[in-house]
Amino acid sequence: MPAIVSDVELGSIADEIEIEAGDEILSIDGCQLTDLIDYNFYCKSEFLTISVKKINGELEDIEIEKDYDEPLGIIFESAVFDKIKPCLNKCIFCFVDQQPKGLRKTLYIKDDDYRLSYLQGTYITLTNLKEEDKERIAKMHLGPLYVSVHTTNPDLRVKMLRNPNAKDIMTHLKWFRKQQIPVHCQIVLCPGYNDGKELERTLTDLKSLKDTVLSVAIVPVGLTQFRKDEMQKVDEKIAKETLQIASKFKGVCCSDEFFLIPGEEIPPAKYYGNFSQLSDGVGSLRLLIDDFKKLKLPKSIKNQTKIIFATSYAAKSAIEFICNELSKIKNLTCQCIPVKSTYWGNNITVAGLITSDDLVNALKEKASDITIIPSIMLKPFSEYFLDGNNLDYVKEKTKHNFFVVKNSNSAKEIVEMIKTL
Repeated sequence: MPAIVSDVELGSIADEIEIEAGDEILSIDGCQLTDLIDYNFYCKSEFLTISVKKINGELEDIEIEKDYDEPLGIIFESAVFDKIKPCLNKCIFCFVDQQPKGLRKTLYIKDDDYRLSYLQGTYITLTNLKEEDKERIAKMHLGPLYVSVHTTNPDLRVKMLRNPNAKDIMTHLKWFRKQQIPVHCQIVLCPGYNDGKELERTLTDLKSLKDTVLSVAIVPVGLTQFRKDEMQKVDEKIAKETLQIASKFKGVCCSDEFFLIPGEEIPPAKYYGNFSQLSDGVGSLRLLIDDFKKLKLPKSIKNQTKIIFATSYAAKSAIEFICNELSKIKNLTCQCIPVKSTYWGNNITVAGLITSDDLVNALKEKASDITIIPSIMLKPFSEYFLDGNNLDYVKEKTKHNFFVVKNSNSAKEIVEMIKTL
């Protein structure tokens, strides 16, 4: 995959030298680029020459003089310009393998690329990490990385990841410690495999790595109705046991589902530290609630308005709290409607997996002036759902007007919108 420009920041150096979408950056100072790491590294100079293949096929060498850390303002189609390093595992809990045929091709891609981990916070298993990869990580001090640990028991990890290379997890993590490369760790809890005593063993091993491990997130296994075999879900008993085990270790946080399943209160902000694993659903509800509490609400709005919050079952408690508070505003009525995952099955309760027809089914025969959904329901930078339909499809089916919240961890956008009503 070449370094194709997708956009250029207005007023940037790239804008001034007329770089445009569709151009290909061939090299910087004669050095070819394999990813954004290379690009960011070679751009740190006061004088540089970039070789560009214009969208019309013409080749140009452009000399640039700038401040050392001044960015060029180029936005690329992908963070990786060569082939993404694929996942070589066949994990027993892999969500990609639980999908039916016929979805977008990108949904079947399984990456395990340390570069995306560094650049975008995606999780890697380290089972495909080569010596040249480790040399580059050490040389460029690429960290923190996000590592899917699951278990530190070598035999059990091989069994869970179905890859003989999986056994070396502690060897890799100890190497990171030696190189002073920090990591965030993830554990997908699979009842009957890595819970209970095995979880205690894993957390004890990670504790031995001291400040190399910045945080540990424990998330429940996600089970869709398309699984071909049986796997036990995290129930109330296992959720409570996991919370109790995790409480013994500093820096270990359970995702919000572990509190919701047994009906326990979401813990205060101090439990989550610096909220370093929000993408794993660790602390997102607490952040949303606390953010909302800080906002000043209007006492009334001009027009009688009904708002529906279409949300996931996982976020239901937080959204209901916000709805109740907003409904105290004169002329405003709010209703929380949790969306059932008819597509993936009842075990899936997160907003990121809600499809267009799930939303249509939840909203049919419901009336509102504005319906609010989080952007996580949609493909990034688009209005498309997982099933390939777009927001216009849902609008046509429901006759609703939608407001898409860009930051699902903040209520500021919602309150600012309400003030305009």
